[in-house]
Amino acid sequence: MTAEAAAEDLPLAALSAITHATSPEIGAILEALAAALRLAGDRDDAQIYAELVELGLGRTRGARIWRKLMSVDLSFFRSETSQRIREEGREEGVSESIIRILRRRGIAVSAAAESKIVSCHDRAQLGEWLDRAIGAQTVDDVFSD
Repeated sequence: MTAEAAAEDLPLAALSAITHATSPEIGAILEALAAALRLAGDRDDAQIYAELVELGLGRTRGARIWRKLMSVDLSFFRSETSQRIREEGREEGVSESIIRILRRRGIAVSAAAESKIVSCHDRAQLGEWLDRAIGAQTVDDVFSD
């Protein structure tokens, strides 16, 4: 498989990589797929295929090769969608941390409070709430200005 051929049909190339995870040719297949993903550049689905391949390879030799290939240069995943997905992941992590801290401290978090935290997309606000959660006595203390 060449990078150009893989780039023409990324879903098939990803499936081929997963299917041949234990094949002696897996290194060449994965190299072609990695190059194809670089050729795809900012296509919204390129990162999705990269992640699907990593999951599909499981704990095989192919998975180790894939991780090395992907750790070399992920700069080609700079699309607006990729950046948005990363930002949403960071927001989700902070939201979960706020809720977890409150619950671990024995503070009840109502469904309304949880919804307010999870639906917030302002990183500065989330950071403020996270700081407040550390010393809050009630969930209302987190939201007070």
